[in-house]
This record gives sequence, structure tokens and C-alpha cells, in this order.
Amino acid sequence: MATITAPAARKTAPPGILTRPAARKLLALAVLAAILTPVAVTQWPGTAWPTALTVDVSAPLGRASDWIIDNRDSHPLFLYFFGHVSNAVVVAVRAVYLALLAVGWAGVTAIGALVAWRVAGVRLATGTAAAFLACGLLGMWVPTMQTLAVMVVAVLASVAVGALLGLAAGLSDRMDRVLRPVLDTMQVLPAFAYLLPVVLVFGIGVPAAVLATVVYAAPPMARLTSLGLRGADKEVLEAVESLGTTARQRLLTARIPLARKELLLGVNQTIMMALSMAVIASVIGAGGLGDRVYQALASVDVGAALAAGIPIVLLAVVLDRVTSAAGERLGEAGTSPVTWLYALVVAAAVALAGRLAGFLDWPDGWGLNIAEPVNRAVDWMTAHLYSGVPVVGGTADWAAHFTSGVLNPLRDGLQWLPWWSVLLIVAALAWLIGTWRTALTAVLAMAAIGVLGLWKPSLDTLSQVLAAVAVTLAVGFATGVAAARSDRFERLLRPVLDVFQTMPQFVYLIPVVALFGVGRAPAVAAAVVYALPAVVRITAQGLRQVDPAAMESARSLGATGGQQLRQVQLPLARPALLLAVNQGVVLVLAVVIIGGLVGGGALGYQVVFGLAQGDLATGLVAGAAIVCLGLMLDRVTQPTERRTTRKGA
Repeated sequence: MATITAPAARKTAPPGILTRPAARKLLALAVLAAILTPVAVTQWPGTAWPTALTVDVSAPLGRASDWIIDNRDSHPLFLYFFGHVSNAVVVAVRAVYLALLAVGWAGVTAIGALVAWRVAGVRLATGTAAAFLACGLLGMWVPTMQTLAVMVVAVLASVAVGALLGLAAGLSDRMDRVLRPVLDTMQVLPAFAYLLPVVLVFGIGVPAAVLATVVYAAPPMARLTSLGLRGADKEVLEAVESLGTTARQRLLTARIPLARKELLLGVNQTIMMALSMAVIASVIGAGGLGDRVYQALASVDVGAALAAGIPIVLLAVVLDRVTSAAGERLGEAGTSPVTWLYALVVAAAVALAGRLAGFLDWPDGWGLNIAEPVNRAVDWMTAHLYSGVPVVGGTADWAAHFTSGVLNPLRDGLQWLPWWSVLLIVAALAWLIGTWRTALTAVLAMAAIGVLGLWKPSLDTLSQVLAAVAVTLAVGFATGVAAARSDRFERLLRPVLDVFQTMPQFVYLIPVVALFGVGRAPAVAAAVVYALPAVVRITAQGLRQVDPAAMESARSLGATGGQQLRQVQLPLARPALLLAVNQGVVLVLAVVIIGGLVGGGALGYQVVFGLAQGDLATGLVAGAAIVCLGLMLDRVTQPTERRTTRKGA
């Protein structure tokens, strides 16, 4: 007997525009704002962060700092742990430095050139030798060796720590879930934020600089190691497992060999970040090239800063090219151990010959003084280009107009907004692009800034970041679109972007000080130049990777080039464009903070002041605010990946 069943009730969809998730979120936010705004206006009528919601952490931090300083030479934790770590770092850096000096300038140049030759060929070997010789000609051989010694120790430690963390994350899902938010947070932190904690524990000097560099440079190695281990070919792993191998054998014979390219890419990224941080760490006593730049910037001696900055750039370019070439040629024929042995024998012979001939220290007569002509050029620019240029005005005029027309109104507007409205805006932006968890994280990070009592300085820093990001995205998107649509322009632009992406953050301050003097506008200009290459590259790559079938379909319908760009390429490249925005924001924040060295003010100035005056409480609170600001900006600009799971019947 048949059974008649009633049809299942259909789920009623929300009417009209409410079918879109973003519209439903906006409606929910509007309702929430309508409920909370009257309460906030009644309870906290002012615009600044309420004093009642502020927690004074300076006093306990000051007491903690004083206790650490007083007990650094007597407490067992420092005597038997941190003290040994500090001594080991000093011994390692000194050993590498003395070894470089013992080899001499001829030996170091020969070793660098021969390694580059074996890895990438004659062209890069010639460039490597020229780079080392240029360091000597500029009178920076000893500072270059100091920086190189710190780099060697920091990179080895960073690679070891990062590889161990990546190994744990790559082999354990639980460890991966634990480490992922930690690495995410560490990657968005500006470099300056790493300096204060290590200074508090280790004091000013080389150990603090090396350990801050390790903390900053290890995350890329950990991420790429984990990525390489998890991305290993499953068929190969199954074949190895079917042979009865143990987990350790599978790791050593299959997983790690399959992840070699990711591991070398991790080494490359670690080297570049370590060099950048080793230069910045000159603020806390790292010495070397960074210290020369820092001292020159402090006295506004652009010529001396440039003389030390050029070797930094050359060192960065050489290290980047050599490690990148090693990754690209991995596994190719022609890299047998015998040829490496021949190269090392030749390098040792050159070093020995140089030592016997007395070519250890760079000859005093072989120098090129560029500081004086550069300073004369800067003086000429100050007299002729800073102001009074007909029609266009001078660079100082541009900086003043940008400060008065953009930075000041933006800062005053943000500080005029009621604090609770800023939190609502942050929540809305983060929720629209992510989930409620993303919005909660962003709001809590922003609220923590107010609790720390740094609401106004943080909004000043935020105004600089927003202005720099706006300029970066406008120029970067336009340049990226042009590079994606023209192969010739892309080829011309590639070497320029390569050089700019390898330059440490510190170096960008030199030209802007020469052009614009000191102030907030030069800090913004340096941030724009630093972040621009990443935005251009990501935009161009995203547009070029758009499905060719979609482009061909648009062309067959008679769409013009502009229509193809607006209606096909840009919508399909939306994930890449959002990534470009996120990277632009993170990179801009890093340099805006360093801009405190050249008059950027706000949080960057407080960190610099804390480091310079030994007021670690002020510096640590500002560093914590920077961490919160970076976390908020990252969450607001980084879309959360949404996965949908289909359930079968």
C-alpha cells in the first residue's frame, strides 16, 4: 500500500540583497551600532580613549626592567642559561670575524667569486668579486666583515631553529595548528618590535643583535620547511613505505630530498631577512655597516650614510642571487663534489698567496671617498631643489604640502573620531573580509592599544600607514597593470624590482633624507618605496595568471583592452590584489616605524627614544602597541580562506 508523504518545506531564502553574505553582515553591524552607540555616547562622551579603561603598565615594566638589570650578573637564570647563550654568541661571532680577517680581502673575494661561479656561472662570479671589491674601495671592508660575521652566525642559528620548528609542524598536525598563529603573528611584526625584549634580557651588544635577528629570520624557514614536507609527492611516500621503511628512514630518504627546493628557498628568505635585521640591530650594538648608517643618519651626514649603504645593497644582491641560483639549479648535472673541491683548493691558494704577500687588510691607498661629493650634491639640492623651483616647487615644498594636506588632516580626523567608532569600523572591515573571529581579534588588538595608553600616538602612526598605503597601491596597481600588459615593460622593470626587493629597510631612509630632510613625509616616502616592489610583482603576477580561456572569450565578444581589464582580469585576480594590499600594509608599517629615526614621530619615536635613553618601559609599551597595530592591520586586510564541504547522500 503506497504511503503519501507531504513535500518537505523549502527553506525560505532572504529576500533581495540580503542573499549576499556581505549585506547580511552589514545589516548585523548596523543593528549592533544602533544598539551600542547611544550607550557609548552616554557612558563615554569624549573622543579620546577613556582614562578609566587605561592600565598603567609602565610602572610594573619599569620594576621588572630594573630587577632584570640588577640581577643580570647574579641570578642563576642569567648566570647558567642566558649568560652561556650570550657567551656562545660572542665567541661564535668573534671566531667568524677573525677567520674572515685571517683570510684577508683577497681570500674572501676569491672564495665568494668561486662559490658564485660554481652555483650560477661566470657572470654572477664576476659580479660577486666586483661587489666585494667595491666594499673595499668605499672604505667599508672592516665594517662589511663585521656585518658578514654577524650574518653567518645569525643565519646558521635561524636555519637550525626554523628547520626544527618546520620539521615539527610538517610531521604533526597538532604542532602545525599550534605554530601557525605564532608564525602568522611574528611575520606581521615590524623589525623594531623584536629589539626591545632581547635588549631587556641581554643588554646592548652583539648577543642581543644576533638573537633578535634569529627571532626575526627563523619564521620563513619554519614555514617553508613545513610546506615542503607536507607537499611531498604522496605516491613516492607510499612507494617508500611499501618497502618497509621506518618513519625516520622515510623522512631522511624521501621527505627531505623531495622538499629540497622549499628548504633552499627558506634559506634564501632567511638570509635576506637576517641581513635586513642585522642592519637594523645596529641600533642595539650590532656594529658593522648598519652602525655606520645609523651614526650618519643621526648626524644627517647623507654622504657617509650612502657610503655604508651601498655595501649593504651589494651584499644583499649577491647573497640573494647566489642562494636563488642554488635553488634553481638544484639537482642539475655539473655540480659534482670534485668541482667543488677544485674551487675550494683555488680559493685556499689565493688566500694563502694574499697572506704571504701581505694582502690581509685593505690597502689604505685603495679608497674612493664618495661622502664629500655626495654631501656637496646634497648641499646643492638644499640650496636649489628644496624650495623655490618654478612651477613644480621643491622637494621640501612637496613634503610640506603632503604633511599639511594629507598627513595632518588624516591624523586629526582619526583622533577626532570617538574611540568606540574606531573599534566599530575595525570590526566592520575585518568581518566583511573575514569571519567573526577575525573581527574579534582585530578589535581586541586595537582595544589593547587604548588600554596601554597609546591611543593618540597609535592613530598618528596609523594615519602615516594609511597615507603610505594609498600612494603605494595607486602607483603599484598602475605599474603592475602596465607590467602585466606589456612584456617589454615587464622585462625592463624586473631588474629594478629585484634590486629594490633585496635592499634592507634601513637603506631606504638615506635617499629620502637627502631629498626631503627629516619629518613624517620622508618616513612615508621611504615606506612607499620599500613596499612598492612587492605590490607591483603580486599585481602583475595575478593579472598574468588569469585563465586564458576567459580572456579569449572576452576578446571573441569584441571587448576592448580596457573592458577586458575591468570586467575579466581584475575580478578574476581579486585574491592576488587582496594579497598585494595585505603585503603593502605590512611592509609599509615596518618602515613607518623605522621612520622614527628620521623624524617620523609617534610610536616609532617612542621605541627609538626608549632604546636611546635606556627607558625600556617606554620602549616596551610602544613596542607592544606596534605589535597590536600590526596584528589589527593584518587581520583587516587578509581575507580568511573559506572552505566549503559537500556532503554526499
